[in-house]
Amino acid sequence: MTAPRFGHVRPRDLALFTDRYELTMMQGYHGTDHDPIATFSVYFRSLPSDRGYAVAAGLEQVLAALDALEFDADALAFLADQGFSDEFLATLESYSFGGEIRAVPEGTLVFPNEPILEVTAPILEAQLLETLVLNQVGYQTLVATKAARMADVVARHGDDQELVDFGSRRAHGVDAGLKAARAAYVGGFDGSSNVLAGERFGVPTYGTMAHSWVQSFETERASFEAFADSYGDDAIYLVDTYDTVRGAERAVAVADERDVRLGGVRLDSGDLIELSKVVDDIVGDAGIVVSSSVDEFFLREFFDAGGVATAFGPGTALTTSRDAPSSGVVYKLTAVERDGDLEPSMKLSPGKVTYPGQKETYRIEREGSFVRDVLATREESVEGRPLLETVVEDGSLVADPPTLSEARERTRSQLESLPERYRRVSDPDTYEVRISDGLESLRRRTEREITDRERRG
Repeated sequence: MTAPRFGHVRPRDLALFTDRYELTMMQGYHGTDHDPIATFSVYFRSLPSDRGYAVAAGLEQVLAALDALEFDADALAFLADQGFSDEFLATLESYSFGGEIRAVPEGTLVFPNEPILEVTAPILEAQLLETLVLNQVGYQTLVATKAARMADVVARHGDDQELVDFGSRRAHGVDAGLKAARAAYVGGFDGSSNVLAGERFGVPTYGTMAHSWVQSFETERASFEAFADSYGDDAIYLVDTYDTVRGAERAVAVADERDVRLGGVRLDSGDLIELSKVVDDIVGDAGIVVSSSVDEFFLREFFDAGGVATAFGPGTALTTSRDAPSSGVVYKLTAVERDGDLEPSMKLSPGKVTYPGQKETYRIEREGSFVRDVLATREESVEGRPLLETVVEDGSLVADPPTLSEARERTRSQLESLPERYRRVSDPDTYEVRISDGLESLRRRTEREITDRERRG
């Protein structure tokens, strides 16, 4: 009998976490002795729906993957069965990344066409990374941005309420649930219900009780009494299994009878705005956690209508980024070695034209407020603060990634510096990303040279 397989991805498996065409191209590069140095840029062509910005996240996982990438005996045997040549597999056996990565630190706000990271390496090495890099950076950036939008609504309209990720059960797989908890923390959340995120990344963990706890006892009161006896002071009771108002009254009564301090109650169904007001009159100084269908749009409505809460538990909307479930982030070749020099390259496809060459983003600020960004060539020196940092050089890590707390603080401080019109949850203004004179000149020249070559070819 064959044992069931869970299908998790171990570090030793990461080399195979790629699209087959990457390996097909790599074998072609090897077979034709074509392995020039190349630069690939990771960026958004445009931001997802209603997003005025994106929060860069996932770099740590890219760096960890680079350290783990290798083709072991099992991987090579599988690729042999898939028809790849022995000569190519011998090359893969000694694969290691020896190039450069420049990236913005996690928690940095980014805008269309701005590199989140750039990879420069022999093309055979760099090609392998495309699927993995887009998977880790694209998803975590999407969730970090969703989390930041919620945290920003709380900061601007709320009263310092906590935000806790409750979305692991709705995430599209266990890796997504774990990475969503991490990304949400980068975006400004206070913690997660996911215990593995606490163990793996140090994300603070939170939890209360489920409806099954209440239903498993003969009465709601009996379930609260057992919970009070088990956890004493500051326990939080889920009060909407049967009747929310009566549940809140029972939670207060049980806490008084057991002589314990009521930590709070959780509301998970019904008209949460109106119920929160009624329950607030019942529980007094105890907290109210709201955890059903929470996102930035709900939060804005909740605060505008005078809802009362001390914490929120967003779930499905967070981990699926429900209103904008795909990021559109791309990994595009922007420079390639020819005759010993790294020359700019670009796509000319309608609607998918790329800016050529290695780049730098400069951020211009006035009195603590973002004014505009300038996308420039790497060699240019223009006004503003450069955003990209070299984190890998000659295949070795040369800069420690920021801690999650540092990334979280960077998100918060940069949001405070971004004018509010770019942070609206609906119809935000478009932040200006100006193209430098040098990059625009390079784009025109590169387009002309490619067009001339293709005509001659």
